[in-house]
Amino acid sequence: MSDNKELTDLRARIDQIDASLLALISERARLAKEIAGIKNRKNDNHGFYRPEREAQVLRNIIEKNEGPLSEEEMARLFREIMSACLALEEILNIAYLGPEGTFTQTAALKHFGHSVKTTSLDSIDQVFREVESGACHYGVVPVENSIEGVVNHTLDMLINSNLSICGEIELRIHHHLMGKADDVKQVNQVYSHQQSLAQCRKWLDIHLPHVEQIAVSSNAEAARRVANEPEAAAIAGETAAEFYDLKILQHNIEDHTDNKTRFLVLGRHDTLPSGKDKTSLLFSAPNKPGALHNMLACFAENNVSMTRIESRPSRQGMWDYVFFVDVEGHATEPDVVAALDSLKNKASMVKLLGSYPQAVL
Repeated sequence: MSDNKELTDLRARIDQIDASLLALISERARLAKEIAGIKNRKNDNHGFYRPEREAQVLRNIIEKNEGPLSEEEMARLFREIMSACLALEEILNIAYLGPEGTFTQTAALKHFGHSVKTTSLDSIDQVFREVESGACHYGVVPVENSIEGVVNHTLDMLINSNLSICGEIELRIHHHLMGKADDVKQVNQVYSHQQSLAQCRKWLDIHLPHVEQIAVSSNAEAARRVANEPEAAAIAGETAAEFYDLKILQHNIEDHTDNKTRFLVLGRHDTLPSGKDKTSLLFSAPNKPGALHNMLACFAENNVSMTRIESRPSRQGMWDYVFFVDVEGHATEPDVVAALDSLKNKASMVKLLGSYPQAVL
């Protein structure tokens, strides 16, 4: 068989597969619309988006994936299909810490897909308020970075908010040098957030040792400025390059390749179990010897694994602290229920922040 004939046959098979994919995706979309009709008749007050269901679908896809596409690529493709189908039922409005082009927007789109409306807000407080008021369906805020640590403002807002954590997103942070210039050698100024400049210090010292570094309020703001300054460059994420129409002059200039940021998805409803969940809560301990040890023993004694603990001033009294804890499992699971019941008997105060699916990739 000649190469041309073989190529023709392979392309014909691809065309057949594409036709089958089109028919199946359309059928999936029709079923999504039928589900919307049933939910409307039932007056389902949990809305059309079900975090636990989407997590289950993605885990199932990843488990069955045999390649050659990676698990991450396959999950991304199905996330977009689900996002488009959900938009036929309801177009979600997602609040996020802006401006446009930030890593938080990237995280929101990674989690919800591109068939949603994203609303940029100037502060974490505003994200909470927009979701609390119902102006936005969900909100996305950063909570911790593997290098910089926790985002204290997010923790402080969770103390008094009535919102529930209904999802988490883990985003690998890649910093790119971008601008309107044709070559790195043409750059005479670099804009970025102070943290990003610090996280790219080695690369900048080697490749742009004499270039002025200017700290601005966010990486997205850096990209916005550079869009009008042809001899300047910004350090930001890929979303910022796309949004502000900038060329990436150098990819992945961060000093640490394992830099990740974790984001929380905030909503007004509780999330049902997905089979692989996490529960977040806060508590305060009485001011006496061994109090914190006694609180944490509630989890160990009930075989509940704790994945994170942070402390913050409660703002209720001098040297009074609250502790933020993440544990494996859903708040409805027997072991977690037992641990929480035991904790409530020992702690001064316990607040459940939410149970939600563990991040999928």
